[in-house]
Amino acid sequence: MDDTQIQAAVRRADLDELLRLIDTLCDDQAWDALATLRERCRHAHETGRQLWPAASHAAYRLALEAPAPWAAAVLVDDPAQFSLGPLPEVAAQAHTWNELAPHVPASAASVIAAHERVVRGEDLADLQLAGPAVLELPRRLASWEPEYCVAEYRRDKTDFPAPVVSGYESVSLPDTPPTRGHDEACTALVELARVWTAQSNGRADAVVVDGTAVDAIGALGPRDIRAVEVDLSIAFALMAWTGASGGAHGRRPGAASGRFAAWWAGGALTGLLDDWPPEPDRLGDGLRSLQYVAWDAAERTTGWRLQLAIEDASRGRAWAVTALDAA
Repeated sequence: MDDTQIQAAVRRADLDELLRLIDTLCDDQAWDALATLRERCRHAHETGRQLWPAASHAAYRLALEAPAPWAAAVLVDDPAQFSLGPLPEVAAQAHTWNELAPHVPASAASVIAAHERVVRGEDLADLQLAGPAVLELPRRLASWEPEYCVAEYRRDKTDFPAPVVSGYESVSLPDTPPTRGHDEACTALVELARVWTAQSNGRADAVVVDGTAVDAIGALGPRDIRAVEVDLSIAFALMAWTGASGGAHGRRPGAASGRFAAWWAGGALTGLLDDWPPEPDRLGDGLRSLQYVAWDAAERTTGWRLQLAIEDASRGRAWAVTALDAA
């Protein structure tokens, strides 16, 4: 397909036609033509045509299906607002960093793509990244980090699996909940669900109390709860999944951003925010010294949910967070 045919399709400004054309170009592996169509659609507003959905979908398909040179070319700091996911995360699903690196621009999006590869287990600790210092985290997973839940992108749909927690049992709450407080760890726990609350229908709250994990949950105000103790791996994966998610209507930040949000919350819980990023083993030791309880208010689970309590028995202190979003 030549540029004249692409220009004609763009002039007609028929989004259904353009989406069918994108499918055809992908099936034919006509990546240069798809990149041209994307650029034509991006600039169509200059002639009064609003073709951002087609431009975004073309970029998404290039990131997901095209070889690395074309996928890397869409990693610019101009997000495809109508794509099925953030392009750095999409490109990182389908390409190793070794494949992308020779072709990426020096952009924040490229650096985020590298961190997305780290989330997937790639060790980039010894590499220099061209681009701004975003997501300042070690570029190698620590031994205590979990297997993160990552998005599963396809050409026309996505799956966003969440950590599985089971074994909930009814738990009695204190008759008189302790006085609720707020500290920087509460702020960090609420920040995990920032997109849910800022861009969707979500709400989030967190407290700190002198007492146990159950005391902290009681301070949030539920009447009846179910709870189960979980290990650090599950708790950290839950926090990262929340930070990565867009909830019902928000723009998904991606797994690398979720990992950053979980590290920040972990640093706040262990008092290690002053020297960022914290040394991984020191943070891991601090997090392993805490106890974690997943809980719910004995209701049917729908939508997006983070309900977690964290107890520091050595200090007699505990935190609890609830974050909920629904379509």
